[in-house]
Amino acid sequence: MMHSVSKAHRFAGNASIPADKSIAHRAALFASIANGISTLVNFPQSQDPQSTLSCLKQLGVPIRVFSDHTVIIEGVGRNGFCKPENPLDCGNSGTTMRLLSGMLVGQTFGCELVGDASLSTRPMGRIAEPLTAMGANITLVDGHAPIRIQPAERISSIDYSLPVASAQVKSCVLLAGLWANGRIVVRESIASRDHTERMLDLPVSRSDHQILIYSDASLPIPHGTVVLPGDFSAAAFILVATSILGTAQVHLPKIGLNPSRTGLLDVLQRMGAKIKIENVSSSEIEPFGDLTAERSRLNGISITGDQIPNIIDEIPIIAVAGAFAKGITTVRDAEELRHKECDRIDAIVNNLKILGAEIEEFEDGFAITGGTPLKGNTVSSYHDHRIAMAMAIAGLASEGTTTIQDADATSVSFPQFWETLDSLQK
Repeated sequence: MMHSVSKAHRFAGNASIPADKSIAHRAALFASIANGISTLVNFPQSQDPQSTLSCLKQLGVPIRVFSDHTVIIEGVGRNGFCKPENPLDCGNSGTTMRLLSGMLVGQTFGCELVGDASLSTRPMGRIAEPLTAMGANITLVDGHAPIRIQPAERISSIDYSLPVASAQVKSCVLLAGLWANGRIVVRESIASRDHTERMLDLPVSRSDHQILIYSDASLPIPHGTVVLPGDFSAAAFILVATSILGTAQVHLPKIGLNPSRTGLLDVLQRMGAKIKIENVSSSEIEPFGDLTAERSRLNGISITGDQIPNIIDEIPIIAVAGAFAKGITTVRDAEELRHKECDRIDAIVNNLKILGAEIEEFEDGFAITGGTPLKGNTVSSYHDHRIAMAMAIAGLASEGTTTIQDADATSVSFPQFWETLDSLQK
């Protein structure tokens, strides 16, 4: 579908943000192999975590979903999965495919994981390489899905240094370790998101230059009640929109504040954004709090190196912030963006040029000179939820009308995105 937005003359109020899908995926996956019942509160309706639930049901995990977005999962233990009758359809979810692959290589049955056209172009060799080194029997098609897994003689220990900062690759290896003969060590030189380590309470050691995370088959899998916080990556679009066009404050309650996810807060505050954090709670596995933003004068900054992994999903909306900031905003060392749901560097540059922005493309990022008034036009989501939402915010701050093609891509992570934007303009 196409969706059009026009320049906003009001943007203020309270916004409800969907639950964090990165945490939701893991909560469901880990609950499925626990020896007990888990209750997941505020489980998101977005397509990606729903793909995870669908795959787990195919593997024989009893799951009940209630109208209040509560999900109850009866864990079947490490060895309780059943052989699925059909390929496991991961939809558009790279997290589902990569993490579930790690959990399936130690099973006694074979299976196949498939995805939609977009997911089928994303690189899977980065998980197949360490899993194969552990003894897994896993095959790809030209480095991509479908992924075919056959029973392995054994899953062996490995000491693995991540070649790129990737929470999905890290989690895949650590999860395979739950079925391994021996201890698994994953080494990070650049920290990536740490939801898996937190939620499984994995041993972690840190030095000046490395983070070491461990897993093995003796570790207990927790179960119980998990309250899922609001998705910071979804909140990012509302925070930037408020910073560039807010007419009064916007309040976002109970947003996840995991330090490995909130790099955008540092970026926006360096740019001059006024964002207040209140009512922070650390009583759950993942910290959360209330955010309040208001319109601000933004300045261009440079974002490179170790800053990139923890803002990788927010870079499309950072580009929009840069278009309305004073000076130049530069993003480098972000080549990983070319391997997301689409080539996000290409999508960002092409779309912002269509709207009239002054932007230069690099192999690993871009530089955008802010201050040029943008004019509405027709842009593409490239079937990517974050590109669709970023272009919507750009359209709200541009003259005239902006039409986003394939705008229903937002349902992957923020099904109520368009309604939320409308509510803040009333």
